[in-house]
Amino acid sequence: MNTSSKNKKKGGIDLQPFVRPALIAGGAIVVLAIVVGIAMWLRTIPSVEAFIEKYPGQDPRNEVESGFPAWMGWQHFLNAFFMLLIIRTGILVRITQRPEGHWTRNNKGLIKTKGQPKKITMNLWTHYMVDALWVLNGLIFFILLFATDQWKRIVPLSWDIFPHAISTAIQYASLDWPAEMGWTNYNALQLLAYFTVVFIAAPLSILTGLRMSNAWPEENKTLNKIYPAPVARAIHFPTMVFFLVFIAIHVFLVFVGAVVGGHGIFGNLQHMYAASHDAPWLAFIMFALSIVAMVAAWFLARPVFLTPIANMFGKVSR
Repeated sequence: MNTSSKNKKKGGIDLQPFVRPALIAGGAIVVLAIVVGIAMWLRTIPSVEAFIEKYPGQDPRNEVESGFPAWMGWQHFLNAFFMLLIIRTGILVRITQRPEGHWTRNNKGLIKTKGQPKKITMNLWTHYMVDALWVLNGLIFFILLFATDQWKRIVPLSWDIFPHAISTAIQYASLDWPAEMGWTNYNALQLLAYFTVVFIAAPLSILTGLRMSNAWPEENKTLNKIYPAPVARAIHFPTMVFFLVFIAIHVFLVFVGAVVGGHGIFGNLQHMYAASHDAPWLAFIMFALSIVAMVAAWFLARPVFLTPIANMFGKVSR
């Protein structure tokens, strides 16, 4: 009999499930401390400081003149809103063994097929619907992005972006953070991260999700050979993990940057939620409302609440 079983019989607390997470957390803290120590040491080297002075982290060629327009704030919220639901429903599709309900498409609507529509789970239907809204929002974002000068925020305009990114990473790691200039341009690491999200991860997520969906023409053997389903599955889940990591780092840097970076708790919130330099309480109210909306959507995105909507496009059954 192992120690865990003995503890359970004696009514004690089984600490075994907490050992591995604690070791991982402890290891992460040690690694982080080492990285910070190395970065601080690098900052004492004159050539490194000269490098940072030459490449402070922001490429002036990526500056915009329009600041943060209101549409970007709405796009930011809708993207976060839909992404939250995509991640939630994607996880449910992956782990749920006994779905609460199923949905079958009505073959008499705008979309008609020769074969009979396949029955899918309500979790998968919700995932598809939110995917469609996220893609629509993304198309609107692309149009507005390139119809204005905002594209310069996230598209590298010279190879200097890479030494700027290295400089930015050293500054972050040394806890002497780069200057905050978000109103006019992102620093190099932010730019490269957003470029990866918008132009690489998002298209990959869409293309792999489409291959795995019921909309894919399974009868087309040539197309299936060119783009096999296992390839799509091998890419789709890691892409979702990338989004999770990006969101975690993004939120961490926004709020920790308010303290370490010294630009105030409302600095970034004002830009993104109020499209202003000087509207702290409006930004806070808009931010709080967005959090309430996302929390509410998290709990309401269930078959019991979505059945009336699903019935408008097909039939819900057990």
